[in-house]
Amino acid sequence: MSDQSSLRLRPARQPRRSRRTTGHDWIPDQPGAWVMAMAPALASAICGTAWSTTARDASPTAAGWWLLICWALCYCVEFTAARWLKSRCAKRYRPPVIGYCAALAAVGLPFLVMHIDVLVWAPLYMVLAAVAFIGAWFRRERSLWANAVSVIAASCTATITLHYGANSPSIPQVSLPGLVLTLCFVATQFGSVLFVKTMIRERGSRPYVIASWVWHIALLAWWISAANQSWYLAILGVILLARALALPLIAWHKPVKPVIVGITECFTSLIAFGCIIANALISM
Repeated sequence: MSDQSSLRLRPARQPRRSRRTTGHDWIPDQPGAWVMAMAPALASAICGTAWSTTARDASPTAAGWWLLICWALCYCVEFTAARWLKSRCAKRYRPPVIGYCAALAAVGLPFLVMHIDVLVWAPLYMVLAAVAFIGAWFRRERSLWANAVSVIAASCTATITLHYGANSPSIPQVSLPGLVLTLCFVATQFGSVLFVKTMIRERGSRPYVIASWVWHIALLAWWISAANQSWYLAILGVILLARALALPLIAWHKPVKPVIVGITECFTSLIAFGCIIANALISM
C-alpha cells in the first residue's frame, strides 16, 4: 500500500472543542483568598461605621459599605481575569470577566461620581493589578511576590474604606487609624502566606520555616512594644507565633494534612479579624 493511500485511510483528526462556560467559572473558588481579600475592607467598614455614630464631627453614612461591595466586585474581576490570562485567553473564561466588569461599572461609577477623590488611589492599584496579571500570565500567581501583591492590595483597602465609612474630617484619606489597620493586616496576612507555604508548597524548606519564624517573632515584638491601651494585638501575636512554631515542628515528625492547615488558618484568621477590630475601636 502506498503512502498516499495509507494517509487517505487515516481518520481525520477532529478539532478540539472548547469547553463551555459553566456556573463554576463565575465563582472564585478559593475560600482562603476570599477571606484575605475581604477582611481588611470589612473590618474598616465596621470601624468606620462605629466612628461615624460616635464622633461629634461625623454622621452615619453607607459609603463604607458601598465601597466594600465595589471591592468585592473588584476581587471577582481580578480573579476571573487572572484565570482567563492563565488559560491564554480561552473563550470559556471570557464571559465572567465581561460580566463582572459590567457589574463593577454599574455599582462603582455612581460611587466614583460622588467620591471622585478615590481616584488618588488609582495609580497604586493599577501597578498592583498589572503585577498580578503578569503573574497570572506566566502562571506564577502562587509565587511569594504575587502573594505579597495580593496582600498589599487587600490591606490598603482598610485605609480607604475607613476614610469613607467614618464620614469625618478627622479621618482623612491617609489617617493614623487607617494606616494601623493596613499594617496590621499586611503583617498578619503575609505571615499567613509564609506559614501556609511552610506546611504545603514549601514543606520541609528550612529557609521558609526560618523566614516564617522570624516574621512572627518580629510581629510579636512590635505589638508588645506598641501595646499601651490595648493588649489585643499582643495576644494575637502570641497565638500566631505558636501556630507558626508548632505545626512545622509537628510536620517534621509526621505528615499534617492540608485540611488541618486550612482549619487552623480559618480559626486564626477569625481571631486576627476580631483582635484587629477590637484594637482599632479602643484606639479611636
